Amino acid sequence: MAAHRRAAVLGSPIAHSLSPVLHRAAYEELGLTGWTYDRFEVDEAALPGFFETLGPEWAGLSLTMPLKRAVIPLLDGISETAASVDAVNTVVLTEDGRRTGDNTDIPGMVAALREHGIDKVEAAAILGAGATASSALAALSRVCPGEIAVYVRSEARAAEMRQWAERLEVPVRIADWADAERALHAPLVISTTPAGVTDALARSVPERPAALFDVLYDPWPTALAARWSAYGGAVVSGLDLLVHQAVLQVEQMTGRAPAPLDAMRKAGERALAAR
Repeated sequence: MAAHRRAAVLGSPIAHSLSPVLHRAAYEELGLTGWTYDRFEVDEAALPGFFETLGPEWAGLSLTMPLKRAVIPLLDGISETAASVDAVNTVVLTEDGRRTGDNTDIPGMVAALREHGIDKVEAAAILGAGATASSALAALSRVCPGEIAVYVRSEARAAEMRQWAERLEVPVRIADWADAERALHAPLVISTTPAGVTDALARSVPERPAALFDVLYDPWPTALAARWSAYGGAVVSGLDLLVHQAVLQVEQMTGRAPAPLDAMRKAGERALAAR
């Protein structure tokens, strides 16, 4: 193997990414002194050209928006998990040139929930219907045997979520965003919306909320998460998700397990506190 091994996160925009902080903390803890992890601003148009520059020293790539689907035609194969939502956030590169895609967001969500004692819920609600919502739906298929209500803002998004539900074979009820306050009474609420979208819902948090998984980590806490926590509800954060999916990436790219979850989380917390 090459003495120097490289990995990186690609996306656009990418300057905000915490992935370098998490992966570098893992390398340090694992004693991988010859490993480096960088970030590159790469959009869909530039992605094929970037792949052409990859040499045998490259071990893996993390992918964020808008590359999770654009990368698939460039790969030699993808995992069943990635195929279930047509989204790849992890590419493992071998020295013989093979490129394999996986999705660690889905098992990362499940692991983050379980870390907070949420192994199974009878019903759930998803706020939003973007790219992250499909991964949330896939994660819920592993922990929620009951109905999943998805609150959307357009019929186009509703149609997309119906397609994902059919593909994942999960029972979904599509609801209008105007009724999103009702979602807050579910045993588990997963918020997949951009910053600020759920702020208005904070005033409607019930007095005894169950569990909230808010996929945002910056800014944190969101207004919804802050109110939820103040009322005594369980809150899973976007940092929890980011760390758990990164743990799986480190293990796949380096071949070393277990990855140092605590060290990675602490590094992420320090980086966020410094912003």
